Amino acid sequence: MSNTLTLMINGQPQTVQADPEMPLLWLLRDRLALTGTKYGCGMGLCGACTVQVDGQPARACQLPVGEIGSRRITTIEGLSPDGNHPVQQAWRALNVPQCGYCQSGQMMAAAALLREQPKPDSAQVRQALQGHVCRCGTYGRIEQAVLMAADMARQEPAR
Repeated sequence: MSNTLTLMINGQPQTVQADPEMPLLWLLRDRLALTGTKYGCGMGLCGACTVQVDGQPARACQLPVGEIGSRRITTIEGLSPDGNHPVQQAWRALNVPQCGYCQSGQMMAAAALLREQPKPDSAQVRQALQGHVCRCGTYGRIEQAVLMAADMARQEPAR
C-alpha cells in the first residue's frame, strides 16, 4: 500500500509515494538518489546507514518512512552544502577513509556528538561511535578526526 508522504530531507520538503513500512534507507537511495547513506547490515548494527533525525543519529535501515512525520532528516549530502562542515574537513585532513563505505554514517554520528558536546574527550567520542563498524579498522584516525573537528568548530566565527 503506497501513500503520499511529504518529508523534510536536508532542509527541503520531498513529496514521495511510498509504503509507510519502507525503510528510510531505501527511500533515500532508491527514490531520492541520495546514495551517500549506505546499506551495511540491514539490521541497524553496523552504522553505515546512519542519518540524523531532528539532529540525533538514527539507523535509516530500521526507520519506516511512515514513522517520520514532521521530523527533519539530514543525510551526509545535507550536512554541509559545500562539504566544509568541520567533521568533513577533519576527515579529509587526516585521510580517514580507506574504502570509505562506513564513513558517512560515522560522520553523521560525529556531527551529532559535536552539536551536543562541543568539546568531547576520547571516551565520549568512542561512546558516540560505539556500534559503528569500520572493516578497514581506521578507528584511531576516526577518533582523531572527531577531536580535530571539535577544535575546528570552536575556532569558527559565529554564523
